[in-house]
Amino acid sequence: MSTDDRAARAASFEGGASVYRATRPSYPDDAVGWSVPAGARDVLDLAAGTGKLTERLVARGLRVVAVEPSDAMRAELTAGLPDVEARPGTAEHLDLPDGCVDAVTIAQAWHWVDPPAAAAEVARVLRPGGQLAVLWNIRDETTDWVARWTEIVHRGDSLGRTLDYGEPRLGDRFTAPEHATFHWTDRLRAADLRVLAASRSHLILLPPDERETLLDAVDELVATHPDLRGREWVDVPYRTECYRARLR
Repeated sequence: MSTDDRAARAASFEGGASVYRATRPSYPDDAVGWSVPAGARDVLDLAAGTGKLTERLVARGLRVVAVEPSDAMRAELTAGLPDVEARPGTAEHLDLPDGCVDAVTIAQAWHWVDPPAAAAEVARVLRPGGQLAVLWNIRDETTDWVARWTEIVHRGDSLGRTLDYGEPRLGDRFTAPEHATFHWTDRLRAADLRVLAASRSHLILLPPDERETLLDAVDELVATHPDLRGREWVDVPYRTECYRARLR
C-alpha cells in the first residue's frame, strides 16, 4: 500500500465515526488484562478511535489518556467517556512528556502507522520497563456466513487484504513481542451487519452507487443465509490477536 493510499484509508474514518462507534466490536476482558502489565496505573490508549478499547481500560480502574488524530472519532469518544482525557495526536507525534505512562495500547491501528517512528515515540513516553500492546479484532471466517460477508465487503478492494495484522516491528528498544489469541463473540442485530459493513474504510471511500450495491448484497446475505435468515440477533465470532513487548 502506498503512503497516499494508507493515509486516505486511515483518514476515511473521519466521515464514519458515529457508525464506527455504533457497530464496531469492543474487546474481551481477558485480552485487555493480558495487554496491560500488573501494577500499571497510567495507560496511553493510542489511536483510540471512538473509545472501544479505552472504555475497557477505564473499567479496570486505570488512568487513561486517549490520543486520536480524527476530530470526529475523538468527539465520539468524549461523548461516551466524558471523564477521559482525550487529546489529538498520532503515533509518530505525541504531545506528551517523556516517561509519563506505564503502558501503551493500540488497537486496530498499527497498520496505519510508520513502525520505526511510532516505536520510537512510544518508547519515549513509556516509563522504564513499560509495555506496549498491539491488539487486533479479526472476524472468524471459518464460519460460513462470516466468510461470505467478508467477501462482499472486500469486493473491489485491492488494498484491504494486504494490510498486515501480524507481529509488529518494534526495533531494538523493545523485547521480542509475545503473542496470545482470544476467541469470543460479539452480539449484534442482524440488520446492523449492513451498518458494520458501512464502517469499513473501503466502503466509506467508494462512490455512493457502488457503496449501495455492496450494502444491498449484505442485506441479501442476511435475508437468505440459513444462519441469518429471520433472526433479530446474531453472534459474530472474533479472535483477538494480541502482541505485547516491554521497553528494554
